[in-house]
Amino acid sequence: MTVEKFPIEAGHIMMFARSVGDSNKIYYDQDYAAGSEPGVIIAPPTFVQASAQFDPDYFLRPKIGQEWFGSAKGPTGITQRESSGGGGGGGLHAEQHYEYHRQLKAGDVLTATSKPGKTWEKEGRRGGKLTFSESVTEYRDESGELVVTATSVGVRTERPATSADEKSSA
Repeated sequence: MTVEKFPIEAGHIMMFARSVGDSNKIYYDQDYAAGSEPGVIIAPPTFVQASAQFDPDYFLRPKIGQEWFGSAKGPTGITQRESSGGGGGGGLHAEQHYEYHRQLKAGDVLTATSKPGKTWEKEGRRGGKLTFSESVTEYRDESGELVVTATSVGVRTERPATSADEKSSA
């Protein structure tokens, strides 16, 4: 993911906090925030994930005039051929980690750049070999200061997972 301009706006922070069910006033009440340790409205811990909507190539962002994930061309909008990626297994989001180097606050404008992280394998019980891979996204403010490092871990199975019942009857 590459995002050239991700404005952190108070209204977006409030809507994001509401969408995840967090009613902490630090996310929407300027007067309350002024009396808090940060002194300003700050963003919830996972807020930087919203930067995906500022990435024109983000695969879940609808593209006008094109079929997209959820566009009803299939149950999920993705056909089996598109999602298999070889080996017949599937890919899943496994973990997400955020390291905050400072509070993310309303008024910040960030850039985001992603790079590959570590990759490792282990043997799974039902889907064969599991391949784990990290993607590390760095969020920097307008002065270039690192604000947040987000590490996403994905896992791909060697083949479609079988249930315990399927294995015992084989």
